[in-house]
Amino acid sequence: MPGYLLVFFCGVLFAAGLGLSGMTLPQKVIGFLDFAGEWDPSLALVMVGSAGVYFVFYRRIIRRAHPLFDVSFHVPTRTDIDQRLIVGAALFGIGWGLVGFCPGPALTALVSGYDKALIFFVAMVTGMYAYRTVDAIAGLRTDEGTAVDG
Repeated sequence: MPGYLLVFFCGVLFAAGLGLSGMTLPQKVIGFLDFAGEWDPSLALVMVGSAGVYFVFYRRIIRRAHPLFDVSFHVPTRTDIDQRLIVGAALFGIGWGLVGFCPGPALTALVSGYDKALIFFVAMVTGMYAYRTVDAIAGLRTDEGTAVDG
């Protein structure tokens, strides 16, 4: 049970950080991507800050024998760059650039009552469901949810 409380606390901390930094506002993202107009560098500062925290703490944490609430670390082992990764990253980036939301800030904005976040959230969940349905029909995934090598 303490693990779930820690995860909840981390989620609340993440949401608070997004809200305080203004990253739940699509105009922040669009302003960051507008190099020809009134460029807003605040998103870059948030990215640098988060990358810095990750760089410092990941290295310290991964040296431990095991996580606090599990018997082993679950670190991805795949290092290949395949078509699915490239297409998925491109779709994420295009969607992020068009509407100024990605999943974390969208959920935070949804809770704050921002109506456009609801439209994004419904579209995101629909897209996730459609992907799982198409992927299951195509038979590209196993029951564990990992891609089948082909």
